[in-house]
Amino acid sequence: MWQEFRAFIARGNVIDLAVGVVMGAAFNAIVNSLVNDIVMPPIGLLLAGVNFSDLFFALDGKSYASLQAAQQAGAPVWAWGRFIQAVLNFLIVAVAMFFLVKGVSRIYRRPTPLASPSELSAEAKLLTEIRDLLKAQR
Repeated sequence: MWQEFRAFIARGNVIDLAVGVVMGAAFNAIVNSLVNDIVMPPIGLLLAGVNFSDLFFALDGKSYASLQAAQQAGAPVWAWGRFIQAVLNFLIVAVAMFFLVKGVSRIYRRPTPLASPSELSAEAKLLTEIRDLLKAQR
């Protein structure tokens, strides 16, 4: 059983997956900083200083100064601003991953060699000869 486990762990797919998870976790901090420190301040400025992560709706009907105050009071809240923030985080990650994958695939794309007439296979040469003979008989 130990040998099977060792063989499973030593597979390239498992190691690649582990590296991907670790890199994804590290990338998360970069994306959060990008969203919170770079993207959201201009959007908040455009929306007259609104901080998305502080937008909420108290389900008990009372008014609270902030989301933190409502949570400390134990009020049930819909923190819809945090949801918007999470959606924006996801979209930014998706765009970043798209450009990353596109760039990597461009690097690893190999140009397809064009077949020259001297590189024809034996079957192709035979078919070419047959075609030429049929043309000559007409």
